[in-house]
Amino acid sequence: MILAGGMGERLYPLTRDRAKPAVPFGGRYRIIDFAINNFINSGFFKIKVLTQFKSTSLIEHITRTWRLVPEIGQYVDIVPAQMRKGPFWFRGTADAVFQNLELIFDEQPDTICVFGGDHIYKMDVNQMLQEHLANDADLTIATNPVPLAEANQFGVVEIDSDFRVTGFVEKPKSGAKTIPGQPDKVLASMGNYIFKASVMIDVLQRNALRDSAHDFGKEIIPDMYPRMKVYAYDFAKNHIPGESGHNVGYWRDVGTIDAYFEASMDLVSVTPAFNLYNPLWPVVSAPMHLPPAKFVFADKNTQRTGIATDSLVSDGVIISGGTINRSVLHPRVRIHSYTDIDESILMDGVDVGRYSKIRRAIIDKGVKIPPHTTIGYDLEADRERFTVTESGIVVVPKGSEIEEKVPATPAI
Repeated sequence: MILAGGMGERLYPLTRDRAKPAVPFGGRYRIIDFAINNFINSGFFKIKVLTQFKSTSLIEHITRTWRLVPEIGQYVDIVPAQMRKGPFWFRGTADAVFQNLELIFDEQPDTICVFGGDHIYKMDVNQMLQEHLANDADLTIATNPVPLAEANQFGVVEIDSDFRVTGFVEKPKSGAKTIPGQPDKVLASMGNYIFKASVMIDVLQRNALRDSAHDFGKEIIPDMYPRMKVYAYDFAKNHIPGESGHNVGYWRDVGTIDAYFEASMDLVSVTPAFNLYNPLWPVVSAPMHLPPAKFVFADKNTQRTGIATDSLVSDGVIISGGTINRSVLHPRVRIHSYTDIDESILMDGVDVGRYSKIRRAIIDKGVKIPPHTTIGYDLEADRERFTVTESGIVVVPKGSEIEEKVPATPAI
């Protein structure tokens, strides 16, 4: 079961019109694709995706992309919130699963994976499952070290020498327990769980009787670890075939604009920490059926040259006499002449007019940038019309209408 109903408030305005798992990433993917690819590549073919918040584009994407073979029991099914347990929507992550226990009763599995649908990573889930079974665990939590300064964004796990969980605090504001021998890091829950099915059903049914947040991190895990067999899984030892050593342990919670931007920039490195090009672990998404990317004009005399360096350029893109550096261009982007794009993310169908300059920006789907537009060079001016993060990333949301600035005529 993949939880994909989150609002993604910290990722606003990219989540103004879509759920967080539906946010485009890496040129031709949606964030949800990485969780689904992990399950498919690991040999898991019975997948339920639980949706809720602004789910139209997410549902359309999954429906068009993930068509397995139902004749042999394979599926990626979308499960919208349906108020099965009363006149209320999902009240928390645990409640989302509780309201869909009928799906579990229908399949009668021994083991259930409950994973988040909004992180960027690769995981062979079967390796985690084998450890879960070997420990005869009631619950296994995937964990990864993160800096102590980020502890307030995660569930912090404490373990003994056998990786059995001895403590858990959800998003502590202070006093988080660090990893022994690593005073600058904490062990964070990745929000990926494997449950013994009978135990999970009992725990969720009991939790549903309480007036509470109905959340795995806030209630279910703290309630389970003192009296049940709860183990942490060390994500750093998860081996993906065909991956190099520097790719091991890559996991990004792209929950904020800055984190999303940094993860996107990871992709354009010469030797990326997250590798999209491993044929032994394919990362697939919806077929685009678009023409190849096209680079035109090579007029060095007038500096009208279509060129991209250290960048991802998707199908259907036309770079017509502009210069692109360390950027991610999603499908159907059009770059006109004498344009300079640096360290930016341009989503599907963005059109950038002549003589424009864009730096450290995220331009959302379908935005038309008029000629002579400058973004990312004067942050005070940008704040008056766009969202600008503390680190200086400018976000131009869908539907933005940018006024064209006509350059001044030089005096005669």
